[in-house]
Amino acid sequence: MVVAYVLVKANTGEADRLKRSIDDIEGIERVSIVAGDVDLIAKLSVDSPADVKEIAADAIQGVGGVENTRTYIAME
Repeated sequence: MVVAYVLVKANTGEADRLKRSIDDIEGIERVSIVAGDVDLIAKLSVDSPADVKEIAADAIQGVGGVENTRTYIAME
């Protein structure tokens, strides 16, 4: 099992809508709206690093209103 965190910067006013859209993506365990230099953090639990890429680079970045993302794979 691979756990990863995707930090999402949203376009202004899009955080609530993005949270709902990202939460519907398969492999997403949890999405939280946060304060700071990003707007959301999504936790992924998937089978492989390739699945992380598919979700982060394709699914999340493909949602309208996502300005950018940063992905971190847990090492524990």
